[in-house]
Amino acid sequence: MAAKAQTKLQVDVHPAVLMAQSIIAGMREKTGRSLQDWLELVGNYGPPTEKDRREWLKTKHGLGANYAGCIAEFSVGKGEALTPEGYLRSAGQYVENLFAGPKGGLRPIYEALLATGLKLGKDVRVSPCKTFVPLYRNHVFAQIKPATRTRIDFGLALKDTKTPKRLIDTGGFAKKDRITRRIEIASLDDIDDEVRRWMKLAYEMDK
Repeated sequence: MAAKAQTKLQVDVHPAVLMAQSIIAGMREKTGRSLQDWLELVGNYGPPTEKDRREWLKTKHGLGANYAGCIAEFSVGKGEALTPEGYLRSAGQYVENLFAGPKGGLRPIYEALLATGLKLGKDVRVSPCKTFVPLYRNHVFAQIKPATRTRIDFGLALKDTKTPKRLIDTGGFAKKDRITRRIEIASLDDIDDEVRRWMKLAYEMDK
């Protein structure tokens, strides 16, 4: 039997990348220096590590966390991932890495969950990360995460909605995280009507 074709993934730029670009665009106005000016300052006078540079920028120069974090990341060579072009080049590889090696058997489950999510509406966006693949509408409403070699944790943004035991409380609502429930998916048969129903509800709640 021929292998099932993989879903052709239309990747959207991750919101964090768009936020970084907004920070960079307003950096001179907000801080008095351009990104390049800050990089020269950090390179000449700052500490050696990203973490220490971030703290140095906050404590010595009074920058907020977003500006300090953005400059620190660029200063250690992570700037490529914070550009739309760089992210889009990397996004496909993030997915390949997630399902490489012993987790390769989970790829069909990922493909099925992804295809189901994309059918919910034309406004569904997919922006892979290094450790999971989130689905967005206005915000993240679901995420696909290979948790072990044999199981995907399918997370859903359901706020404090009362759910059956199958939907495991992540503690996310108390921590103000988007994902508040997860369903353990170990086979294609686990993607049943109940899973599809809760996925649709998470999508509809993100208006």
